[in-house]
Amino acid sequence: MATTDFPSQCALVGGSTQGIGRAVAEELAQRGATVTLLARNETALREVAAALPTPVGQTHDYIVADFNEPMVLSQRVQEYLVAHPAGFHILVNNTGGPAGGAILDAPIEAFRAAFEQHLVCNHLLAQAVVPAMRQRNHGRIINIISTSVKMPLPGLGVSNTIRGAVANWAKTLSTELGPYGITVNNVLPGATVTQRHTSLIEKKVAQTGQPVEEVEAAMLKSIPAHRFGQAAEVAAAVAFLASEAASYINGINVPVDGGRTGSL
Repeated sequence: MATTDFPSQCALVGGSTQGIGRAVAEELAQRGATVTLLARNETALREVAAALPTPVGQTHDYIVADFNEPMVLSQRVQEYLVAHPAGFHILVNNTGGPAGGAILDAPIEAFRAAFEQHLVCNHLLAQAVVPAMRQRNHGRIINIISTSVKMPLPGLGVSNTIRGAVANWAKTLSTELGPYGITVNNVLPGATVTQRHTSLIEKKVAQTGQPVEEVEAAMLKSIPAHRFGQAAEVAAAVAFLASEAASYINGINVPVDGGRTGSL
């Protein structure tokens, strides 16, 4: 694998101590980027940062912040940028999804919390990193969302609602930032082996009493690839969109779902 795709470039990756976020951080680091992790668990951040690849001698870093506290998160990132005024070339917006459940049963607070964790935090992070991107006339903002942007998923009422809002925010932003050499794109993971994937299966098992194997088999029937995705496969799509090869790709949604999504 090439290690010079992102020479001297810095990436800020949200939710990067586990799952897709961690896979993205590892992929970008392996390709030469200097990665700053962003999550709330400092012990995990320290461990992951120390374990990231350093093929070109990078020194990786982290910022401790909780996506449940948008303004504190914004403040921490702004403070970091004061000490690192060159800023970031790549922003990967990613955080854990809302809890599952029927939309009619969702309390209003669940929508508010998810809106802040996803759209508001994405917006604040973009506001923080875009000035430096504009100055260099180059930047990449990539949002990890969900295939529910194209087709809402059963039992994920709050998530379906908020993910759609994030996708429309991103499309709007892409038109505003395109003239400055900054692209904004969304990666839409399907059923991907992560802790969230496992928790959704466990919830289904608890609700139905079905064995795990039956729940997984039912899920796999809807996936033409007949398997679940791996976080590294989502990370590869992110890395491509962050690369120079994708400089003319802007404002799109890229499903990474084994063909599950039944729309164009």
